[in-house]
Amino acid sequence: MTTIKDSVHDHIELDGVAEALLDTAPVQRLRHVKQLGTVTLVYPSANHTRFEHSLGVYYLADQALSHLGIEGQQAERVRAAAILHDVGHSPYSHNIEELVYRETGLYHDDVDELLGTGDVARVLSEHGLNPDSVAGLVAGEGELGQLVSGELDVDRMDYLVRDAHHTGVPYGTIDHERLVRELRFVDGDLVLDEGNVQTAESLLLARALMNPTVYQHHVARIAKSMLRRATERLLAETRTDASELRRWDDSDLLVALRDCQATAELAGRLSRRTLYKRSVWAEMDAVPDPLLESDHERVRSLEREVADAANVDPEHVVLDVPDEPSMTESTSRVVVNGQVRPLAEQSTLVSALRAAQHDQWRLGVYAPPDVADRVGDAAIRVLGLELDGARVRDVRPGIHATLDEFN
Repeated sequence: MTTIKDSVHDHIELDGVAEALLDTAPVQRLRHVKQLGTVTLVYPSANHTRFEHSLGVYYLADQALSHLGIEGQQAERVRAAAILHDVGHSPYSHNIEELVYRETGLYHDDVDELLGTGDVARVLSEHGLNPDSVAGLVAGEGELGQLVSGELDVDRMDYLVRDAHHTGVPYGTIDHERLVRELRFVDGDLVLDEGNVQTAESLLLARALMNPTVYQHHVARIAKSMLRRATERLLAETRTDASELRRWDDSDLLVALRDCQATAELAGRLSRRTLYKRSVWAEMDAVPDPLLESDHERVRSLEREVADAANVDPEHVVLDVPDEPSMTESTSRVVVNGQVRPLAEQSTLVSALRAAQHDQWRLGVYAPPDVADRVGDAAIRVLGLELDGARVRDVRPGIHATLDEFN
């Protein structure tokens, strides 16, 4: 047995397949992949890694299995999936995942290849586990897959608490011990037992509060957009293959960006935190509907149009159109008066939080500080932002509206 001291869950004990998987190369790589990517440029203490998080997910999965009375090979498969659930992450976690998906057709939970070869496959086989079955659990397949990837998964429970702890932001604090203890399977669905509507709401509320303050903080979004732009250029200008890049860690990618002439400027800006500035920061009601649905090629085309109108280098304009808000946690199921009900049907908080998500959504246009004003004026015209119909926040130098602007 191996015991590891953890900053969130205190002592984590590993044995069996989980202990054997710990020192395989794909799991050890996660020591060098930050959990929150560019968020560390906002919260300097947010340097925790996917490795720590994987240990936390294993710990909570093990606790859940104990409370649910699941033992034997079924339990070992879940423990293996918990340790391995993030081995498919690219450098900087989710920051470049969409780019990698466009190039490879694979998301971070598509891990069949990683689990089916090398040391991981050997360890799983030695413990009588089928790599395909474990990969299926990582992807959330089957009844037990809901524990690893689902609306009430232990992945979400750990990252909210861990991210709150390491950023110093209190909003992600949840009673994860109660959440794990109250999990039940009803007709194949993972649910929270009777009397836990507020417990489910706490998970929903924590995610909703962490989103604008941590995950979608404007500085982190600007840095993420610059990182994506640089990585896209790296793939276009060098022989680097996206499948190869997918297996790098954060340092591998940053060094490659620094060494490539086409990406060195952006890499330097990211290293020194001399980031682009917001030229436009527009609420959803100010944005034409077709723009909300723009794919990657359309976004790049609009960037070129804005750059042309502002008379700047097209590579110095970044258009950031986030996905429309969603609330996966609202589909969590809870037992109320003996019946399984979706949280959205039982909680009055859901509609209020959905409205808050809509209000917090922002379209961003970013550019180097010396051309940010010019790019902003051009972007408003080219993108057809409706200044009279809804508010567009002026974020030009000297017109900062809130303390948050200085982060």
